[in-house]
Amino acid sequence: MELDPDARGLADPVNPASLDLEGGVREAGVPTPPPRLSPSGAGTFEQCPRRWRHRYVDRLLDPPGEAALAGSFAHRVLELLMQRPPAERTPDIAKGIAREEWPHTESADDYSALGYDEEKSRLFRWKAWQAIEGLWKLEDPQKVNVTATERDIEADLGGVPFRGIVDRLEREGDGLVVTDYKSGRAPSARYRRGRLDQVLLYAAAVEADTGEMPVRARLLYLGQRPVGIDVTRKEIDLVTEKLVATWQSINTACETDEFEPRTGPLCGWCPYLDLCPEGTKAVEKRNKATAAEDAAMSEAPG
Repeated sequence: MELDPDARGLADPVNPASLDLEGGVREAGVPTPPPRLSPSGAGTFEQCPRRWRHRYVDRLLDPPGEAALAGSFAHRVLELLMQRPPAERTPDIAKGIAREEWPHTESADDYSALGYDEEKSRLFRWKAWQAIEGLWKLEDPQKVNVTATERDIEADLGGVPFRGIVDRLEREGDGLVVTDYKSGRAPSARYRRGRLDQVLLYAAAVEADTGEMPVRARLLYLGQRPVGIDVTRKEIDLVTEKLVATWQSINTACETDEFEPRTGPLCGWCPYLDLCPEGTKAVEKRNKATAAEDAAMSEAPG
């Protein structure tokens, strides 16, 4: 399963020391454009080219945390649930699937690396189940006309060799719908549109592969709310143009071996922070500012 809950689209996890996460074998440390570009890879580059280099060129590990692993487990259970006949898509069946799948997650190296005792393991399973159970707050799975789950799709989008894994394709009265599960926090209105680029790219790939353009694309934030958009030619063209621009930037960066960092609030959570002087400086500056604000608040008269 894909281990990144807010960036689905890569192939199954692989050993980054030997295989390219975008789907090809390449020599570590040599900047080379990937044979295929996923939404996750594109998003990483847009966020920070330096981080993209460390992950996709240097093959440095970017281990998933608890939230990512719990999300991956929830995705797997829902994938298997939605492959069942409609009458079997019940919470009890989902619990049975979760019990069957849990040993695979528990024995995985990424989960073992968390070093959880029984109490923390129990809490992990509870969080994952909350995400799984959250599907019923958004829809009745027995009424979904599923046409495909975990659809691995490759397509040429504006000259970009694209690859994505679509959580679910379903057919409604007016056409195909692309659905992607999310176990993270639903975005505020300010960030909602940007999050939809991923499923719009999936819709573009589905059209390129099948000849049928989906009518809607949506994100199901489990236990919270759906975030969706009507798929139009204009929306498809906009996200494709953005993907093309990112692809061109990746190729240029690989040609020049210049991967400039983009510092910001997320630097503090970057697994490669100790390799990035610019990110380290940004985090130190932010920490000093926060400390100064806290000191000012503590000295303010009550």
